[in-house]
Amino acid sequence: MLTFWAEHAHLPGGPADAVAIEVADGRIAKVTHGARRHGDVLAGVTLPGFANAHSHAFHRALRGRTHTGTGTFWTWREGMYALSQRLEPDSYYRLARAVYAEMALAGITSVGEFHYLHHSPGGRPYADPNAMGEALFQAAADAGIRITLLDTLYLAGGFGLPLEPAQRRFGDGSLEAWLDRVEKLDPPDHAVIGGAVHSVRAVPEEAMAAFACSTEGRPVHAHLSEQRAENEACRAVHGCSPTELLERCGLLGPDLTAVHATHLAGHDIDLLRRSGTTTCFCPTTERDLADGLGPARALAEAGVRLSLGTDSNAIVDMFEEARAVEMHERLVSEERGRFTAGELVDAMTMHDSLGWPDAGRIEVGARADLVTVGLRTPRTAGIDPSGVVYAATAADITDVIVDGRRIVAGGRHLRIDAGAALASSIKELWK
Repeated sequence: MLTFWAEHAHLPGGPADAVAIEVADGRIAKVTHGARRHGDVLAGVTLPGFANAHSHAFHRALRGRTHTGTGTFWTWREGMYALSQRLEPDSYYRLARAVYAEMALAGITSVGEFHYLHHSPGGRPYADPNAMGEALFQAAADAGIRITLLDTLYLAGGFGLPLEPAQRRFGDGSLEAWLDRVEKLDPPDHAVIGGAVHSVRAVPEEAMAAFACSTEGRPVHAHLSEQRAENEACRAVHGCSPTELLERCGLLGPDLTAVHATHLAGHDIDLLRRSGTTTCFCPTTERDLADGLGPARALAEAGVRLSLGTDSNAIVDMFEEARAVEMHERLVSEERGRFTAGELVDAMTMHDSLGWPDAGRIEVGARADLVTVGLRTPRTAGIDPSGVVYAATAADITDVIVDGRRIVAGGRHLRIDAGAALASSIKELWK
């Protein structure tokens, strides 16, 4: 039995002081309020572990290289495709290991990796057809975090179009071939296998409908209405919005997370609400790519659950993602306080859509995932602990515990020098 004593903690019932958290076999066995100071002291504010519901780990190598100049998502994509051609299983492992260490330092204890780098450049399968996915499993294990591998179905280069040359390594050729490859994955204890439809433009309608019948019980994700151009093309081809097309194919439901959901229209929000679909906003990427602002408050008021992701990993900071949801809403509505601090923390810790429903809460029976934010940094000194989500950054995190195991102490990863690992793994891709 381990005991962690939190100076301040964010519990399901709200903020609390002097909280003793007893842990056995990686789970929380007892939570005591107003406890005397003892055990492993967590000085500052302790929150549940964060869930990064949407990541493309390899995009991290684009940071600082694609943010200037003009253009849109569609022009940015060309640089991303060029990077994707440089990765092989070994180099992807080294990059992802460093990226997941950066995530661990940012308090992320589970990551949803939207994985479509399946085959070698040109599309030829590796001797192990899941070599790239296995590299991600190992990278997450080294970094000490859990991973949900959202293995992605990617069959077309657009509505009615073949895959472009740079996209061929993403595709399996058919749903049957995708299923055959995914069934060969053998997830370790720290991993869950999920599925994903890349987008309505990348998977034909018949294949999406068959996919929906093949993934029941797994977490499933899909990019949805990220750009207006996707909506317009979907209406031209299918006569409906992307959300309506997902409903027609049977994909909407409690197992689905709709990523971005930026340009919802008509009764899309009601369809998401009635189906129990979760949404995932990635504000720092959505604004970096000039995609637009999604209807976060309207979705919340309709009862649609919200999760958060770092997507392109241009920034890895869940506080920044959460604050952006609120601040973007303030700009659109010209009103403050669109989300409570508790609602934002709930979005930061929404592990359910990643297949880890027993994580994200400091309560008996939950996984012992703890993230402590120091209160003596230039950003957090003097704040009310209950307002930490509005003040802190990832740099203020001092301690991270995953399944009862400490992986970050004193603001340093205990296994990996994340800065050095990022520098070396990214340098080899651009040399």
